[in-house]
Amino acid sequence: MSPTGNNESGASAETNAVSRRHVLQLFGIAGVGIAGIGTLEACSPSTPKNDSGGKSGNKEFHGAYPYQVPPKGHLNLGAGVLDGLQQQSPYLDLIYPSAAMYYWSDKKWEYLMAESSTLDEKTNTYTLKLRSGLTWSDGTPVTSKDVVSTFNLHWLMRQQSWTFLSDVKAGDANTVVFTIGTPSTVLERYILRAPILPDAVYGQFATKAEALRKAKASLDDGEGKSLNADFQKLRPENPVVSGPFNYDMKTITNAQMTLVKNDKGLMADKIGFTKVVLYNGETSDVTATVMNKDVDYATHGFAVASEKGFESNGFRILRPPVYSGPSLVFNYGSHPEFADKRVRQAIAYVIDRNENGTIALGDSGKAVKFMAGFSDITVPDWISEADQAKLNTYQKDLNKATSLLQEAGWKNTGGKWMTPAGKPANYDIKFPAEFADWNPSATNAADQLNKFGFNITKRGITFTQLNPDVLAGKFDLAIQGWGASNHPHPYFAFVQDLYTFNYVIAANSGGKGMNFPLKQELASGPVDLQAVVEKSAQGLNLDEQKKNVTTAAMAYNELLPEVPLFERYGNNPALEGVRVAKFPADDDKILLNAPYADNFVIMYLYLGKITPA
Repeated sequence: MSPTGNNESGASAETNAVSRRHVLQLFGIAGVGIAGIGTLEACSPSTPKNDSGGKSGNKEFHGAYPYQVPPKGHLNLGAGVLDGLQQQSPYLDLIYPSAAMYYWSDKKWEYLMAESSTLDEKTNTYTLKLRSGLTWSDGTPVTSKDVVSTFNLHWLMRQQSWTFLSDVKAGDANTVVFTIGTPSTVLERYILRAPILPDAVYGQFATKAEALRKAKASLDDGEGKSLNADFQKLRPENPVVSGPFNYDMKTITNAQMTLVKNDKGLMADKIGFTKVVLYNGETSDVTATVMNKDVDYATHGFAVASEKGFESNGFRILRPPVYSGPSLVFNYGSHPEFADKRVRQAIAYVIDRNENGTIALGDSGKAVKFMAGFSDITVPDWISEADQAKLNTYQKDLNKATSLLQEAGWKNTGGKWMTPAGKPANYDIKFPAEFADWNPSATNAADQLNKFGFNITKRGITFTQLNPDVLAGKFDLAIQGWGASNHPHPYFAFVQDLYTFNYVIAANSGGKGMNFPLKQELASGPVDLQAVVEKSAQGLNLDEQKKNVTTAAMAYNELLPEVPLFERYGNNPALEGVRVAKFPADDDKILLNAPYADNFVIMYLYLGKITPA
């Protein structure tokens, strides 16, 4: 699989991705926005140039992550803009840091660009105080104006933060006041994990967006639609950054790129490394580079055989939970037969998810149990034991699958299924050929369905094309992320499940995605899934939120708008003693952080806890 989260994001997706595709997947990956789905360009790596630091004296950290090569890979890194140079990379946090990063286990924030934040329930405001003395790489100060511009761009790009916000304004040079329209505990995440962008680069669009926002203009037509389109075409030429590293543009090749120390950047004095070298490519591209010990740490979903090879070559394997995984998604616009929930339920009964996860990722592919739309790990935090028992776990049952299809009007003739319209159940399934986990997951799911009487043709396509095809509705079936790596709150997972590759966010690129209607019928009556999802995050009372999350999970479990296959855990190779002294111990709670959101390596670099060898 991709190194990205959901996504991987995603929206996935603030995606801060989408998905891990993100994620976006990631959406929700640090730096991309909830709709920031990276469409990373496949590379044809040349021979990497490896300088471990021993000869030059540079203290280098070597990572790996796909990026777009310029000019396609550009420097417009606004949330939701596609094809950015590093649109879903966790390393973007070292270039455009956010106000804070989150400890998933301890449920607390580590402030970065901010020094404090305060919620005032009486006035419905959230106040962010920036650290004093922050500067951009061009020497100008980081101010509240940069934050205000960042969030006006979020509005322009239909980011989910504005589901809860009603206004944002500067108090003084270091103070930003967010006015809350709909109180929600997830709003803090959107605010604190948004990468702060320079007004000097983006201000002309942010100012126009603010005027349109205050005039209550539409983004679907007129000036709003035009400004949205124009902003997505913006191509800044020179990176102006606030992080401890900056792009060395002349080093960017198909094979690798170098981030160089920005001494003016946030916490630069705490970071012992002078360079970060990033090797480009998907899993198949970087596996040999990792094996050659040119990489210190990688988040790709490696094949089981590769993982064993890394271990025998001296790597530790880190297994952080990703809180998401691959799912089977349907094109409801092109295939109305999928609209009957009994068809999706039948497919869930056909597929052995234990087999699917094991084939894809070995010990790191865990079958989804609860089918609640968000991670099994966090289900007990939100849903009572009594309600957990009500969730259908869809254990493999071919007889049940047969009954459901027959009830939905399907017929089996000669061992092959026919739809209610009398057409053969012939479908393509698209999946990213380069992803070492999603590829075998898709192949296995197709094989299981074919054995049951479907006729699924496997279409492995380059990962750069999958997201655009799904967003444009150019597919029958596809593999995309379910769940979300961007925050433990289930709301973010539901956004990934129901918005990111659906018409809600696909509208940014002019498509409808899977085109799954969010107004549906449950056994208990009609449901508006968008209202249910938004309600799952509303309010500041966690007990009330748990009730709403349970409602959303029950609806997802019955409707199965997508069929989750397995929950992914990382199989991240980590090399110690060559360029890096030590990575976090296996029992360090920081390893419960999702690697595609609040990446534990990035956090420990900032804190000086990961140091040169």
